[in-house]
Amino acid sequence: MISVSEAIQHIENYCIPSIIIEKPIEKTLNSVLAEDILSPINMPPFKQSSMDGYAFIHAENESYKIIGEIQAGNSEDILLKEGEAVRIFTGARVPNIADTVVMQEHTKTKDGFLFIDKLPNKFANVRPLGEQIKVGEIALEKGTKLNEAAIGFLVGLGILKVKVYKQPKVSILITGNELKQLGEELKEGEVYDSNSITLKLALQQIGIKKVRIVKIKDTFKATKKAVKKQIEKSDVVLISGGISVGDYDFVKKALEENEVKEVFYKVNQKPGKPLWFGHKDDTFVFALPGNPASSLSCFYMYVLPFIKAKLGHLKYHLPKLKAVVNEDVVNVHGKTLFLKAEVHNGIAKQLKGQASSMLKSFATSNSLLLLPEDKEIVKKGEEITYVKLN
Repeated sequence: MISVSEAIQHIENYCIPSIIIEKPIEKTLNSVLAEDILSPINMPPFKQSSMDGYAFIHAENESYKIIGEIQAGNSEDILLKEGEAVRIFTGARVPNIADTVVMQEHTKTKDGFLFIDKLPNKFANVRPLGEQIKVGEIALEKGTKLNEAAIGFLVGLGILKVKVYKQPKVSILITGNELKQLGEELKEGEVYDSNSITLKLALQQIGIKKVRIVKIKDTFKATKKAVKKQIEKSDVVLISGGISVGDYDFVKKALEENEVKEVFYKVNQKPGKPLWFGHKDDTFVFALPGNPASSLSCFYMYVLPFIKAKLGHLKYHLPKLKAVVNEDVVNVHGKTLFLKAEVHNGIAKQLKGQASSMLKSFATSNSLLLLPEDKEIVKKGEEITYVKLN
């Protein structure tokens, strides 16, 4: 059995980004850039008005003769003289010789002349050429996650395609004859399968849209066959349950029979001790505990960072922060504890319902307190490390 830090280090040894592919920009939401993007144009690509108003050569004249109008999209360069102005609209090209735009609200017009009630500073309300970014400058750096704003920014620069890291294909294998699907009638001794939907949604939160879910009968033959098939189809396989040492826990043997190389098995942690990690060639397998809270804890601490690394994220671990506990936090197990908690304004409150089977406390938590295996107590008012859950 290894420590939590050793397990994390073993997994980090395999945290290598997936292959690079090129995709149309509109299909890259939540993808991660695999290269720096250089701007092919200036933005704005011309001197641009930021207001509806009048463009003119800055001077303290009593009035300005209005000689024309410029709408957004008009490429004409109107030649202005001092004492002249043009009506202009937001986003329109400011004439080359003009240097200032006065807001419409600060003006009056009469008989073709402009009268300025409040003279703005020189250069006011004019966006200079390349104000946001200039040709050849880095628009977005490698490792940037493409959200809607990032994609909109690149589209505004005329970028059609970008290179991103390919999403890994993920399968979830669910073991346990006692598990029933939502909508089915429960008999004595049966429970609903929550792990498949919990893990699937957790994967979707980090951008994995398509997840294959396979339910396995509790027999060695069925387990071995399912493991073999999903390893062939997937880049990452998550197995829920069946990794302990009970008479009907066939996962470890099935992995061995399929020649999946074990990197580690069992971690000195609570919950989630019977965690298994290994790989066969370029397919990686996490065998997670079957208890819902154990499974989700292991997902946050180990699976999520691994998959985020595959997606190309440079910072793939959940952030670790410090908070002060509002009561004593005790460790009598000699294991690293992951404790569901609420952290607000720097104060950490351990929640009730820490059992490995309980998701209710996870539903209201925003953090996992980390109590190391060699730490017996964190006293009220002392600091504790916690992982911030997204």
